[in-house]
Amino acid sequence: MTLDLHRFLPYRIDRLSDAVSRHFSDVYRDAHAMARPEWKVFAHLGQEESLTAREIVRRTGLHKTKVSRAVASLEKRRWIARSRDDDDRRIEHLSLTKLGSSHYDRLTDRMREREVGLLEQLSDGEREAVDDALAILERVMKPDR
Repeated sequence: MTLDLHRFLPYRIDRLSDAVSRHFSDVYRDAHAMARPEWKVFAHLGQEESLTAREIVRRTGLHKTKVSRAVASLEKRRWIARSRDDDDRRIEHLSLTKLGSSHYDRLTDRMREREVGLLEQLSDGEREAVDDALAILERVMKPDR
């Protein structure tokens, strides 16, 4: 049996993931001089009050070295801050600063605008079908584990 690469699901998802990433990357890259790992860390911190680097590694799938570099870069910009855990001083919690929150709000507004532009190209039924298919694949693949 021959593998039809253009119908092979992992290949199609990988290509689509790259295309979507490129479509959105100029928003964080050009306007905020952020690399993809920085964006991923920043986005996750914008969703939560605070996270540890270990939690970010688990949620993003990034290697701990990439998370560490992204954290250092964001910290240098004063967009995130570290705080020690009250119960375990070895643990550091990361959170957005006031300046970071301001940049996060502007950046996510632009990302949402870009998403709307993309989704407007689909019918209501197509948007629903894409959302359903992604939910099914996420359930089956369990990416957060």
